[in-house]
Amino acid sequence: MSNTETAYNHALDYLYSYVDYSLKHISELAKAEFNLDRMFALMEELENPQKKYPIIHVAGTKGKGSVAALCASALKAAGLEVGLYTSPHLWDYAERIQINGQPISHEQLIELVEEVKPAVAKIPKLTTFEITTAIGLLAFANNDVNAAVIEVGLGGRLDATNIVTPRVSVITSLSYDHMAVLGNTLAAIAGEKAGIIKGGVPVVSAPQTKEALEVLERVAKEKNSPFILVGADLKFKRLESSLDGQELAVSDQQSAVSLRIPLLGRHQIENAAIAYTSLKASGISISNEAIQQGFAHVKWPARFEVLRRQPPVIIDSAHNRDSARRLRETLDEYFPQIPVILIFCALEDKDISGMLEELKPRLECVVATRADHPRAPSAEWMAEQVRNAGIRVEAVTPVSNALERALELAGEQKLVLSAGSVAFAGEVSAAWQKRMG
Repeated sequence: MSNTETAYNHALDYLYSYVDYSLKHISELAKAEFNLDRMFALMEELENPQKKYPIIHVAGTKGKGSVAALCASALKAAGLEVGLYTSPHLWDYAERIQINGQPISHEQLIELVEEVKPAVAKIPKLTTFEITTAIGLLAFANNDVNAAVIEVGLGGRLDATNIVTPRVSVITSLSYDHMAVLGNTLAAIAGEKAGIIKGGVPVVSAPQTKEALEVLERVAKEKNSPFILVGADLKFKRLESSLDGQELAVSDQQSAVSLRIPLLGRHQIENAAIAYTSLKASGISISNEAIQQGFAHVKWPARFEVLRRQPPVIIDSAHNRDSARRLRETLDEYFPQIPVILIFCALEDKDISGMLEELKPRLECVVATRADHPRAPSAEWMAEQVRNAGIRVEAVTPVSNALERALELAGEQKLVLSAGSVAFAGEVSAAWQKRMG
């Protein structure tokens, strides 16, 4: 192992030596002491790098990563230096912090960790995510970005990213997830997400259920923030769709523009409309041509990513009931009638029965496996959940063997699909890349 890789692993060990709630059981998360005081204190120690560039701040249950990636890609096409902060990562921790579409180098992450250590030492009880967020915001300042797109980790109100004052606050589609922390109703979840709304800063919202929309509109009104509802204030419609990508039109009272995206599925049309509206509302100078170019070249892997067309192999990150429903609808559109072999692993606090119920009409068989994640249950437990849903199942570990077994079961006539979580998608993707050599 090279000196750089050894130092990089030490840097990761340092980050993981703090509490990482993404690796904890959901009951630990529910008891967690979330507040923004530690984060504000840390940013003050680092001289508030987040104040040095305009920010687009994106929250939501589903689609926030896609919207963030689309916005960043468009800003880059406009000739800006652009930071993108997202989580979790697919393959490598440094992916969470990107500049102009590229993860920062391992050397850079090592340097940033060294730079924040003295500040971190002064503030008790910081978490891995808080320190990583600070490193991301500092990386963007150190690299003189002209704009940054910041994706919320969990919720909004108490999320570590919520120390920023953005140019626009974006709230994508809301559905049930992380209920132990965010609440059991869409109104409660919307209340947490609406926590990113800042006084006088415009808000762009996806189409929402009545229950969620009422909360978002009320908070925006209280904060005196202009509220733009995609689908109402700005109309969008799909013009065409194939495995090569999709085209949509977005229009308001003044103008209409057509956009092309490589991302598949009807929900990505909505995400593109949200991203377009957010860019326009941000006040950052960007032309429609730059948006068109950026959207056409966006890269956001493991979201209905077709690794092979014939016989089909698809990788997705669906990890709640709503995203599983959208996944099934996308399968029905692009690959109707083809029996599906699903490679499946979800974290134990997820709505596994709901996800399986949504996907069941398309499934011939499931290969249950275990991702390399502290919150991943055993393959046998996972198989038991699938059996309870009345679906044929086999348990196979590790993930690379599960992929081989699924391909074997699929043969030339069936479709192999992987879903369950982003971390799991990264493992299947890595196994596929290794297999293709």
